[in-house]
Amino acid sequence: MAKLRQTKYSSKIYKKLRKLPYICKIHSSYILKNRLSTHFKQNIILIKPFIMKSTYTLDTTDLRILSALQNNSRLTVKELASAIHLSPTPTFERVKRLERDGYITKYMAVLNAEKLECGFIAFCYLKLKQHTRENAMRIMEAVQNIPEIAECYNISGDYDFLLKIYTRDMKSYQKFLLRILGDLDCIGSLNSSFVLGEVKNTHLLPLPEQ
Repeated sequence: MAKLRQTKYSSKIYKKLRKLPYICKIHSSYILKNRLSTHFKQNIILIKPFIMKSTYTLDTTDLRILSALQNNSRLTVKELASAIHLSPTPTFERVKRLERDGYITKYMAVLNAEKLECGFIAFCYLKLKQHTRENAMRIMEAVQNIPEIAECYNISGDYDFLLKIYTRDMKSYQKFLLRILGDLDCIGSLNSSFVLGEVKNTHLLPLPEQ
């Protein structure tokens, strides 16, 4: 077997690489060269996953794609292409770019709360006992693991947090307050408002005119 030879970065370049925020690690690894079983050792750079601020500007076609998908995310590429009057290949490429740039964050099904017996909706306003970073973090961490809490917002005004809560009925909501929120001693006070009837419920965002 031929003698191993090593490619090295100069110390100056190496130091600059190490300082880059998206460089995770630089290490050495043996790789196969050609088909002659000749190996050589080279430096491998592992790149950290990171999000760069996109400089891409949405055009009319992109907005049509977003509008169509937020109304029906089950559209196939072919159906979407037909809806926006574009061929499938560039349509697919645009969708992938919109996903990569963070304009599309996920695809999900919207469930019927009434049929699943969790259609009682309450908005709960929370005020912290003391306005400390620790108390705020306790609330923000706790709500992540409580399935009844669908949404949580840190708000301005008389209260600190607004929760949107789904339960079966009023009795279930009372039990929820005692069992879950009652254990959080960082809560100073709370106030609840109950939904009497749903007038509008949509996840659609107001996109610019196309």
